[in-house]
Amino acid sequence: MKKLTKWLLLPVALMTVLPSAASSFNDERTDFRDETIYFAMTTRFYDGDPKNNVLCWDGVANQKENNDPAWRGDFKGLIEKLDYIKALGFTSIWITPVVQNASGFDYHGYHAMDFSKVDLRYESRKEWGSEEDVDFQALIDAAHAKGLKIVLDIVLQHTGNFGENYFCHLFDRSQDIRNQANIEASLLPDQEKLGGAAYWDLPNSGEKTQYSERFKYLKNTDGQNHDNKNYWHHLSTSWNWDDPSRWWGQIAGDCVDLNTENPAVVDYLVKCYGKFIEMGVDGFRIDTTGHIAPLTFNSAFIPRFVELGEKYKNKRLNQAPFYMFGECCARYGGVIYRDQHLLSSHYYTWKSDPSLVSEWNTYDAAWWAKQEVPEGAAPLGNMLTCLKDPGTVHDSDNVFMKNGEWHEPDYSQASGFNVIDFPMHYNFNSAGQAVRIAQEGDHYYNDASWNVVYVDSHDYCPGPNDGVRFNGGTAQWAENLSLMFTFRGIPCIYYGSEVEFQKGVTIDKGPQLALANSGRAYFGAYLEGEVNASDFGTFTASGNVAQTLNGDLSQHIIRLNQIRAAVPALRKGQYTWDGCSANGGYAFKRAYKDSYALVALNGGATFTDVPAGTYVDLVTGQSYTPAGGSITVDAPQTQGQLRVLVKDWTGGKVGVDGMFIYTTSPVAHGGNPQFTDPGTTEYYTSDDAIGSAAVTLSPAGCSFKTETMTVTAALNETAASGWVKVGNNAQKTLIPGTAEVLTIGQDMAFGESVTISWGATSTTGETFQGNAVYKKVDPNATITIYVTGKNNTDISGTNLYAWNANGKLFGEWPGKKLTETVTIDGREFYYATVDDSEPLDVIFNRNGAQTGDISGITEDTFFEYNGTDNASKIDVTVAKTPSVKFSPNGGTFYDNVTVTATVSNAVSAWYKIGNGSQTAINGTTATFTLGDNMEVGESVTVSWSASSDTETKTGNVTFTKAEKQPEPEGITVYYDNSVTNWSTVKIHHWSVNATEWPGVEMTQIAADIYMYTCPTGTTGVVFNNGNGDQTGDVTPEHGHIYKGLGNGKFQDNGVYISGVGSVETSPEEAPVEYYNLQGVRVVNPTPGIYIQRQGNKVRKIRVN
Repeated sequence: MKKLTKWLLLPVALMTVLPSAASSFNDERTDFRDETIYFAMTTRFYDGDPKNNVLCWDGVANQKENNDPAWRGDFKGLIEKLDYIKALGFTSIWITPVVQNASGFDYHGYHAMDFSKVDLRYESRKEWGSEEDVDFQALIDAAHAKGLKIVLDIVLQHTGNFGENYFCHLFDRSQDIRNQANIEASLLPDQEKLGGAAYWDLPNSGEKTQYSERFKYLKNTDGQNHDNKNYWHHLSTSWNWDDPSRWWGQIAGDCVDLNTENPAVVDYLVKCYGKFIEMGVDGFRIDTTGHIAPLTFNSAFIPRFVELGEKYKNKRLNQAPFYMFGECCARYGGVIYRDQHLLSSHYYTWKSDPSLVSEWNTYDAAWWAKQEVPEGAAPLGNMLTCLKDPGTVHDSDNVFMKNGEWHEPDYSQASGFNVIDFPMHYNFNSAGQAVRIAQEGDHYYNDASWNVVYVDSHDYCPGPNDGVRFNGGTAQWAENLSLMFTFRGIPCIYYGSEVEFQKGVTIDKGPQLALANSGRAYFGAYLEGEVNASDFGTFTASGNVAQTLNGDLSQHIIRLNQIRAAVPALRKGQYTWDGCSANGGYAFKRAYKDSYALVALNGGATFTDVPAGTYVDLVTGQSYTPAGGSITVDAPQTQGQLRVLVKDWTGGKVGVDGMFIYTTSPVAHGGNPQFTDPGTTEYYTSDDAIGSAAVTLSPAGCSFKTETMTVTAALNETAASGWVKVGNNAQKTLIPGTAEVLTIGQDMAFGESVTISWGATSTTGETFQGNAVYKKVDPNATITIYVTGKNNTDISGTNLYAWNANGKLFGEWPGKKLTETVTIDGREFYYATVDDSEPLDVIFNRNGAQTGDISGITEDTFFEYNGTDNASKIDVTVAKTPSVKFSPNGGTFYDNVTVTATVSNAVSAWYKIGNGSQTAINGTTATFTLGDNMEVGESVTVSWSASSDTETKTGNVTFTKAEKQPEPEGITVYYDNSVTNWSTVKIHHWSVNATEWPGVEMTQIAADIYMYTCPTGTTGVVFNNGNGDQTGDVTPEHGHIYKGLGNGKFQDNGVYISGVGSVETSPEEAPVEYYNLQGVRVVNPTPGIYIQRQGNKVRKIRVN
């Protein structure tokens, strides 16, 4: 982790702003229209704790180059700069989502993987080296203590694509900050669904990828009903941005659309987000509102959130009603989105038809759980109810004054849900365009005075070129702000707009654009220094932050906040254009109960039909008395200029003059300050990951062909404690530094699997669990692949490339050339047999052409191949011969041997030992033991019979009891070369009398079997061909045979026992050679057990 270079504070400077005359303003704020909102992306605002700085997984080079980790700002940074926000005069803070996220570029918070948890990367913890523990509750409490409200951004419409902890658990998330920059260390794939750590071996391109393997569990994209509770929608691509189907569409690859019509989804989301209401957040901004049907909001989410808001109102500042506003994104110039009220922002402010709400609620979670919905299905259930919404054209006068005065609004049809004013936002290139859109469409909203209004945001600026931060110039900013703070609606400023931060730069292009060069750049350099706000707009400050607050536009905002706070009519009043004649700009009246104001923007105005009284201009302090019901006010015709005449006002002038609002001449403050972000030198990278606490199993899941198998379990270096258990047996406690040896297989039949489970706890108290599966397979089991030419095509020269969990079964590409043939039903088939029973994948290839992957072959399978790129399975009727197979299949043994008999394709079968009686085999397997009553050198024949419905087959194998020789000096190992097909097999060993690479040649004792005895004390060997191809490191066990699988992999097949019954007699003319069991040639063998080689045939014999 890099180290932090601390900033030096600039010399202290004093900033004083005149206090607002609205002394009771704080206590009055029980209506959210009293608020003004400062919108901060938490991670990009201010870094209060460098101990939680983390790189995102994507865009790493850009983050490092700029020393700008995407996860930089945090809760502590917000707390430290609450006074800055208050100094600007803002009363509420909108922050981006805080729930646990997972994606390559998730610093913004909109890619949830666990709605029930706060993302640790926002928090500070002493265990990481932070000065103090800081969590989300601490931020809420600190904000409330300063009279500030918290608006939390939430997402209901989608999750990220890494699953979600409740809806579909695919990963466990490490809670160690050191792991967060490394995807493999921070996310532990689910063993059952994703195969554990092996998941990370999947590619990121091609047919089967990391994305496709996790995505199928959310969207059923592989044709399987994984999402069997229907927590996600399944329209696939059958939706359109511009019609109601957008309510059910996946808007991006990392935004997987939840089935918000399923009450089970609603219940969980309300439960999770309800915890934040209980903690005291004052409101929600709801993301992607336009991609959820209005009927769904009115039937489920809004009533539930309102209820929780009322339940926990004592947790909020001033016990104010819970406020919600939604993002109904409309990159469109009109109020009515493409002539569809149903898809427009204003429609969400109205209640839905009660009969439709009732129908919506008839489809409960149980109903949804019974539906099998494939990806690409049409809408169903209450999705169809949503389509019945008629899109009623509503009309309201709630925002308009009547007969020149305020009237009681009618909220009987208000939904309780409000919206971002996207039509005004998209038209806010100037005050004139914003006024026009209000004049055209405000009557469609239930009450437009509740709309949240902004110029630009973390997504867009006004259209049509809406992908950059607003770049209309400082004077245009001043004009837009003067309208925003005096006209209807709740003003909102995106962080940095107070100094035109990053003006004109692209807001967001994901990891393709460095955040430092985007509209989401880090703002902290502007905030360095100290600021203390004694009230809204009243503060002292030093360092960079003092200059930021003294900027001309910042001072403009401070005064606008003070003026708005002083006048209830500006905050929540109705308005009218009647009796307003502007001189070069815009003029309107505002009224709320007994509060009445006249507003002139960009110049003076004449107001008629003005109620009697004394009017004071809050900008100049000048008093006016209507003459014949008329008042004329003069003002310079400049952008952002303002006159606010308030009836019966006694507070005099509010605020100080600046560059845009002044009495006669502009007053310069600090211009437009600019600071360069020096970056931070303290952040976590992928290299800092320590991994999660775990139990290491060796081997970590596999198939084995031996009677038993040993597995070693040990805690990794991150684990402080843990346990392991086999199947349903009791847990065994693990001690750090000590391995536990487990033996499996004793009571398992062939084909049976057992799971070894484990749990581990880290030094920080995090707990993790996992498991591995072990399958005992019949050593005689095989899978045969047959292939014939389609339409009698000549497919000679075809290669078969095959692989499974055990590796590459016929070596490297292009695999094994098929030469052996068999005739079945008059057709000639090439074939190859795999000495394995694990599911395998194959590719046929010939003359440079190849098929795609053919996956999941578990039994003998027949194919037709066109010789190039296509092979299809065919049904071939093959008479299956009844048989009994033995494991081991005859041969030499010492002391005694346990034999397993396996029946295939038979309705009855028996075996007989020597001249004994027949023993029926009940079921498919039987076991017996030989040797207890046999002399050394004695042989016994085991006969068998198996009968099907149509035939009976018989056979036998022979077992010979041999004298057990003294253990040889050294460790004898065997290598199976049947897959690797090396022309030379060498072994390199070390620790005792180590060989020089690549080692020495092994002795061939059978067609594909090689042998060598290493010195006693050898701790490691590598099998290789002396020419660059090799296995990985092998810890040798005496007598074991290791099968090379290619690509560095190998398989320990246990103790090697030769099967004499399966070895043919060598030609008599070939010379006979003898080797001892250590592979050394013996010219004159004395009595004992030897390997006899005659030509290409070998066998194990006893010399008397």
